[in-house]
Amino acid sequence: MPQNVDKILDHAPLFREPEYKQMLAEKAKLENMPSAETVTQIADWTKSWEYREKNFARESLSVNPAKACQPLGAVFVSAGFERTMSFVHGSQGCVAYYRSHLSRHFKEPSSAVSSSMTEDAAVFGGLNNMVDGLANTYKLYDPKMIAVSTTCMAEVIGDDLHSFINTAKLKGSVPETFDVPFAHTPAFVGSHVTGYDNMLKGILEHFWKGQTRTPDTSINIIPGFDGFAVGNNRELKRVLGLMGVKYTILSDVSDQFDTPSDGEFRMFDGGTSLEAAREAVNARATLSLQEYCTPKTLEYAESFGQETASFHYPLGVQATDELLQKISELTGKPVPQELELERGRLIDAMADSQSWLHGKTYAIYGDPDFVYGMARFILETGGEPKHCLATNGTKAWEEQMQELFASSPFGAGCKAWGGRDLWHMRSLLATESVDLLIGNSYGKYLERDTDTPLIRLMFPIFDRHHHHRFPVWGYQGGLRVLVTLLDKIFDKLDADTIDPGVTDYSFDLTR
Repeated sequence: MPQNVDKILDHAPLFREPEYKQMLAEKAKLENMPSAETVTQIADWTKSWEYREKNFARESLSVNPAKACQPLGAVFVSAGFERTMSFVHGSQGCVAYYRSHLSRHFKEPSSAVSSSMTEDAAVFGGLNNMVDGLANTYKLYDPKMIAVSTTCMAEVIGDDLHSFINTAKLKGSVPETFDVPFAHTPAFVGSHVTGYDNMLKGILEHFWKGQTRTPDTSINIIPGFDGFAVGNNRELKRVLGLMGVKYTILSDVSDQFDTPSDGEFRMFDGGTSLEAAREAVNARATLSLQEYCTPKTLEYAESFGQETASFHYPLGVQATDELLQKISELTGKPVPQELELERGRLIDAMADSQSWLHGKTYAIYGDPDFVYGMARFILETGGEPKHCLATNGTKAWEEQMQELFASSPFGAGCKAWGGRDLWHMRSLLATESVDLLIGNSYGKYLERDTDTPLIRLMFPIFDRHHHHRFPVWGYQGGLRVLVTLLDKIFDKLDADTIDPGVTDYSFDLTR
């Protein structure tokens, strides 16, 4: 065998060894696989216009949707509050999925507990699981808050979280005054951005309900569900600090998902303090940096008399301009010269590279706000975001996207696809090819299948490391995205001109 205790091979080279090649060949025979010619013939047909029409006509099947379920968003937003443990009322397998998704992306432990519902709870209800689970969570992990959400099982049988939590407190699972906000997050409807909204509203409702508001000059900012939250939230705080703004970030996960390796394990780190969450009711305004993550939460903030505004992922020049201008308008703080210089440097960098960016075509997929913000920046570079897809995008989102396309001469022929999945994207790439694909790690299969270079700028990113530590928001973040786009363009150009004496007449050292 090629592997022994003295020579441990990673799976990538291991399965290329002769023994494993033979094993896989025999496996194909036993499974009565069709011939390679038949497979190629059918695969080629699935890239045709004929198949595309059939693909887009389907209604009752989703193939590799570019979204996750509600409780993932609830777990994410809860992690952004001080010493808060997510408690998901449902089965252990569901919670393992949320922890795994977050841990694999951020390369950090992601703590969340489950009420461990099984068959008996599915029949008789999960009250006992809630009573025991809250008691165990409180005693074992010493949180300051336990944020409760639900999975499909709990929602299908109709478990009442409010009643269950009150009963658990009466039974002594946690002290009567202990903070246990909750939200119903049925995983069979909506997506992770819906769960983010439901859980954040639940947390604010827990702290704000019945409060008398005493308005002050501060503003609340909600980042939204964001795979680049570590870098983005820190960049946001830097910018707000330069402006001298008094603010509260509602759910700040930047420290929780970027703990240091210094010999101390931190189950909890950073986050918005519970006192700050309670006092946030007094803020003059609440701003959401991702509209589709926060409709219910903003409506709740409005009910207290706060001004509200929402944005679509502040990436690039104009999007950052609008955010800073709104913050300046609300607080009376001017945009400092340092940020104006950063803006000018970003524009200079875009101009320096204009000849390489102009006319490039893109396919973009991900959450609605990310796709909007990314497409907007592509238009600023002179690129054409031809295919923009959001599985959790609505008709209203499609209309917003079409308005964006209409605002630029580079938007002609671009189209938004709400409610579609990555198998739809495959048909789009196969029939109307583009230069670059922007999305998450799942796009690597589209890259291989359609020969469209992938740029990873969307959650989740499993097969690359540490992207989340660097911002993509603001002028500095825009510069980072610009460099990422250019690197992929130049890497592709190098690969296309690498053959000595054949194509290397354009294998230039300076570009």
